[in-house]
Amino acid sequence: MKKQILSFAVVALLALGLQSCEKKEPKPADEELTLGNKVDSLTTDIEEVKDSAVSKTENAAEKAKDATENAVQDVKDGAKKAATDVKDATKKGAEKVENAAKAAKDGTVKTAKEVNEALKK
Repeated sequence: MKKQILSFAVVALLALGLQSCEKKEPKPADEELTLGNKVDSLTTDIEEVKDSAVSKTENAAEKAKDATENAVQDVKDGAKKAATDVKDATKKGAEKVENAAKAAKDGTVKTAKEVNEALKK
């Protein structure tokens, strides 16, 4: 379940990053631009989009890594708690068995004494 949530979060971050890569800057009217200026403008736009996409992808990867590390730590903590719970339950169960055995022994000794006294009479 955590893998699915993590995968969904990474995909959502990447989609958001790609959507927001479009920068809308005011540009001079096309008539005012020369061919060289148009090429420079397009090259600059491509570089900005590429840099933005790379940065957002790196950020998304870092967040995914952090989420994965947190999930691993949660699993470790859960396993430790489960082991402690099992240990405690086993100890309590052993104590109950011990008490039941003692009670059975005491009952047997008492019954044996009663039988002995009855036989003496």
